[in-house]
Amino acid sequence: MSASLSPDSHAITARRLFLVGLLMALTGSVLFSAKAIVVKLLYRHQVDAMTVLAFRMLFSLPVFAAIALIQMRTQPPLANSDRGRLILLGLLGYYLSSYLDFLGLRYISAGLERLILFLTPSFVLLMSVFLLKKRVTLIEWAALAICYGGTVLVFIHDARSGGANVLVGGAFVLASAVFYGMYLLFSGELVQRVGTMRLVSYVMCISAAASIGQFLLLRSPALLLQSSEVYGLSLLNAVFCTVLPVFITMMAIARIGAPTASLAGMIGPVSTLFMAAWLLNEPITGIQLLGTVLVLAGIYLLSRKKT
Repeated sequence: MSASLSPDSHAITARRLFLVGLLMALTGSVLFSAKAIVVKLLYRHQVDAMTVLAFRMLFSLPVFAAIALIQMRTQPPLANSDRGRLILLGLLGYYLSSYLDFLGLRYISAGLERLILFLTPSFVLLMSVFLLKKRVTLIEWAALAICYGGTVLVFIHDARSGGANVLVGGAFVLASAVFYGMYLLFSGELVQRVGTMRLVSYVMCISAAASIGQFLLLRSPALLLQSSEVYGLSLLNAVFCTVLPVFITMMAIARIGAPTASLAGMIGPVSTLFMAAWLLNEPITGIQLLGTVLVLAGIYLLSRKKT
């Protein structure tokens, strides 16, 4: 007859599960943030944003399509209204938002790109104010000011060396963050009815269809023939910067909850800054570090707000 676990044993087990979940959340954030590094490396092989996005979705599509088929067979049919919302989310989230992001990476550093994208929670908050009439507290306004102050600091720093290119690239990535914020805002209610796995797989399939369709419509099919380096980096982008982060983050949320997982995601801009220095030879300056700290501090304040 086995003895029951002591309170200390339960505490140790719970602690281990929490640490595993936290490690998953950190890993998912670092992998997803590495997307900017891989895209920058792909641009060295003379491919454009449309081609990079098409290959990313082409290589990740089989995984999401398989999951979507399983969901279709095991779950009840969707209402027509939900199907329309899913199509809208697919076009906003991983198609239009990703395309604008990849366009912006042509002109700005990977570190600045990640900082701008990290403002997405603040855009969700602002859209909630104007679209859903949500009230914003003084702490939230202060958090927004800190976030934008840090981003503007890094933006001005980069603009001094990059000039108009930084303005163009920053505008593209800013639009990407806004559209992704809309995706998050509109998916909040739908995910409760559809389920996370189902929503993600369907949305990714729709995004893939739009991305690949755009490529086939506007580019020559001959561009599908690329070097082995482009195929290798695209596969890396699809598997390690798209598929794995999505599922690792979902498993992390199941173990430690969404609030803690989102806090772990704050490692993203920091990891991008150092990966860019290591792999792309992008310099790290005091201004960039200060701006990153300000953005992280602002997002932290937003995440600690009691709902």
